[in-house]
Amino acid sequence: MFGASIGRGAQRIIDAMVRWLAHGHINPNFLTLIGVAINVGCGLLFGLGHFFWAGIILIVANLFDMLDGQVARLSGRVTTFGGFLDSSLDRLSDMVVFVGLMVFYARNTQYHSTLNVFLTGAALMGSVMVSYASARAESLIAKCDVGFLRRPERVVLLIIGGLTTHPGSTSPFFNRMPAVLWVLAVGSYWTFAHRMYHTWREVKKADAERALTARASIPASNATSELRQAPKLVHKAG
Repeated sequence: MFGASIGRGAQRIIDAMVRWLAHGHINPNFLTLIGVAINVGCGLLFGLGHFFWAGIILIVANLFDMLDGQVARLSGRVTTFGGFLDSSLDRLSDMVVFVGLMVFYARNTQYHSTLNVFLTGAALMGSVMVSYASARAESLIAKCDVGFLRRPERVVLLIIGGLTTHPGSTSPFFNRMPAVLWVLAVGSYWTFAHRMYHTWREVKKADAERALTARASIPASNATSELRQAPKLVHKAG
């Protein structure tokens, strides 16, 4: 109940911000660009090792990511290019955060970890493939948003990793970013495989339905052809 109350309160704040921005005639694409710029700052903070503040900045960046679409709908400024811009820059926002983490773990410091660099790179590639699979599949089927590790879940995991990581701390509750990277690396490819399977199943189902429709239309076509030929046969017989 307490969590639900917090959620409702946060939603009221977001709704108020959306109304204010929409009535102020703020271009939704401008909000998208601001969100990307903030994500770039987040990547820099991760690269410098300021994980806690990177987590805070990541929350702010994704607030803008929520606002742009809602402002566009409320102000009646939904455009095809706006959707394309938002989707494309989301990929850039994802990658710049992962690059920042790779830089941090690749630096010649006491926190250097080849394994964490590898896991971050694997998570980066997996997150891109999840998004690409969805975009490509939706040119073949209606929707492909299956899988448990979509972009919102990835962002939440990175925020948790950032807020709980304090280099130098020995507390078992801190420095959870390596565990987050394992989840992102494995979960992204699992989600990618799930979307591949889902698309294959839906395409196979659609192909079977088209084949049935084609077979059902063949007798009707033959009957029509026979009726057209009937007058000629009668004329020859007479």
